Amino acid sequence: MYVLITNLLNEGGPLFMYTTLLILIAIIALLVKAFLKPENNEKTVVLIKHLSLFVLVWGFTGQMIGLIGAFDAIQMQGNVAPTVLAAGIKVAILSPLFGMIVFLVARLGIIGLTFLKKQ
Repeated sequence: MYVLITNLLNEGGPLFMYTTLLILIAIIALLVKAFLKPENNEKTVVLIKHLSLFVLVWGFTGQMIGLIGAFDAIQMQGNVAPTVLAAGIKVAILSPLFGMIVFLVARLGIIGLTFLKKQ
């Protein structure tokens, strides 16, 4: 399992995937802090919202940079086998997918905090 996760992180572009992983860890830490100390969480919730939007856009930025590089390689090569193209598209999808997962984790945490908030 560890090897599979490491391979996916490396395939999706280490800069974008490991940064997303670090942001996921930060979001989880902030959510734990907010759930354990429920008083006065407005600033923490705002920070989680900003991080979640950042990580979503960060993932799509990784995809765009990856696709530009892949299309440059295809243009230079000329004819490309469909299997090579499919593998490249799979790699390009990993970064935004991870960004979307982290975004959903953050937003679910915000929903939970909102639900538990006392009026």
